[in-house]
Amino acid sequence: MPFNGKYQLESQENFEEFMKAIGIPDELIQKGKDIKSVSEIEEDGDNFKVTVTTGSKVLVNSFTVGQEADLETITGEKVKAVVVRDANKLMVSLKGINSVTELVDDDTIVNTMTLAGIVYKRISKRV
Repeated sequence: MPFNGKYQLESQENFEEFMKAIGIPDELIQKGKDIKSVSEIEEDGDNFKVTVTTGSKVLVNSFTVGQEADLETITGEKVKAVVVRDANKLMVSLKGINSVTELVDDDTIVNTMTLAGIVYKRISKRV
């Protein structure tokens, strides 16, 4: 299944706990907890461009599966990482955060980020 498309956040689990763990200030956590971010994924073979818009903040990452790329984290830091694909899953480790983005059906993406035992889960639906 191709990832191509726009997806809007429907639900999330452990947002506040995870954001605190990665060092996001409480004020920003409170502002961001109810914003329904939109993720746009462009897939061309092994080349991806992922744009996540959360309110006025836009995060753009481009990468080729299996090749090192400069990726921006949630906190705005740039790190070098390799995204790996396993069928309908994209996996990457950024500064101790293990991220798995899974296309569970034609219309649903589940992104799970884990840091020090805290699991932050985001479920987004195609729009």
